[in-house]
Amino acid sequence: MNMAKTSNEKMVKVVRSDQGQLALLLFTAYVGAVIYFFQQDLTVWGFIVALLKAIFWPAYVVFEALSGFGV
Repeated sequence: MNMAKTSNEKMVKVVRSDQGQLALLLFTAYVGAVIYFFQQDLTVWGFIVALLKAIFWPAYVVFEALSGFGV
């Protein structure tokens, strides 16, 4: 963050974020995973479980990939 002074000597915060595109990609992947898992069980509890599975499925993919490499 840069601190810049204006003509009235007030401090102004300048915040820049260059991660908008990555966040959009990750959010799209999360929504896609929720839709995929929710199609398997179309109940309220199925939706809640789909939300949780969508959060944790990348950990299972990495675990299986590393197990496949023998790490």
